[in-house]
Amino acid sequence: MNAVLKGGCLALYLAALAGLFVELPLGSTTVIQYAAIFFLVAHVGELLLFFKKVKLYPGPLAVSVVLTVLFGVLHWLPLGKTDKQAN
Repeated sequence: MNAVLKGGCLALYLAALAGLFVELPLGSTTVIQYAAIFFLVAHVGELLLFFKKVKLYPGPLAVSVVLTVLFGVLHWLPLGKTDKQAN
């Protein structure tokens, strides 16, 4: 399920990016672009609020930050659950 939701996030970002170059069907370009901006702003907010969990990523911190900005709770929540199970 997590992979499907991450795919949805990526599809939204790709559609918003495509909307910069071509008009999307049904005049949805502006709506999709605003939705993508909303997601990115919300995910940056999550990054700031849940940075402790973001730091639990086993790889480089920069990668975890990028993944959090792209996927938000879909990235950091499993990290927090794994940490709780380890303790």
